[in-house]
Amino acid sequence: MGEITVAGKKIALDEDGFLINQDDWNHEVAREIAKQVDIAPLDEEQLEIIEFMRNYYKKFNAFPILNYVCKHVDQPKQCVNNEFINPMKAWKIAGLPKLSGVHFVSVDGKNYLMEDFPG
Repeated sequence: MGEITVAGKKIALDEDGFLINQDDWNHEVAREIAKQVDIAPLDEEQLEIIEFMRNYYKKFNAFPILNYVCKHVDQPKQCVNNEFINPMKAWKIAGLPKLSGVHFVSVDGKNYLMEDFPG
């Protein structure tokens, strides 16, 4: 388990760098996690994507289809891949929990597809 410090407060992360307590999340926490995954500084388009992902997860308890995210934040079709390289980085920055059985595979080194696997 790791941690980051934001505004003098220690924020706990799991062994994979995911936020343990979703209530600790705010834009400053997102910016610090982004630094940890080499996506910094965050711009407004990236914040818009991760906020949409957070809201979607809170409503459906699931990872959204990537093109659905881009469509609903009025960004180009591959916005998650373009802005974050690997969508799991966006998920971490959004402060959401690691999802069992979900990972992303690269199809060409820069575009990713979600793939389910057991466990």
